[in-house]
Amino acid sequence: MNAAIHLRRNGFSLVEMMVVLFVMGLLAAVVVMTLPGDEAALRNEAERMAARTVAARDQAIATASPVSLVVGDAGYYFERRDDGRWLPLSGFELTAWSKGTQAAVGEGRTRLVFDSLGLASADATVRLARDDRRLAVHIARNGQVRLDAQ
Repeated sequence: MNAAIHLRRNGFSLVEMMVVLFVMGLLAAVVVMTLPGDEAALRNEAERMAARTVAARDQAIATASPVSLVVGDAGYYFERRDDGRWLPLSGFELTAWSKGTQAAVGEGRTRLVFDSLGLASADATVRLARDDRRLAVHIARNGQVRLDAQ
């Protein structure tokens, strides 16, 4: 009686293991490359400030009453003029700078007022820095807001 001997392979070959490790390495590299870094965080913060400033300017136009942007070392907020005094603008409360972000706007606190036509009281530049990255939010007297890398 001749019995056929069947050899059964258990496990993976070295080539199969190397292919799996290579694919896992590629996937890990893709994940690391797509994670937001400090540059993305600074850009997001500057874009958010610029967008909120434009919305506040539009609020001044829509309500035909002055709206101010107040920027300081701790963050920024918006106020509206009502009966001769500045009151917090609803929905535009203090937005603190995220950890690691530094803002330079001059000495202490800066107030920029948008009138009912959307014109700013002065030209202003808010310089934001995080590590070695720099961005600036420029606000022109005509009410235009733009973001620039420095």
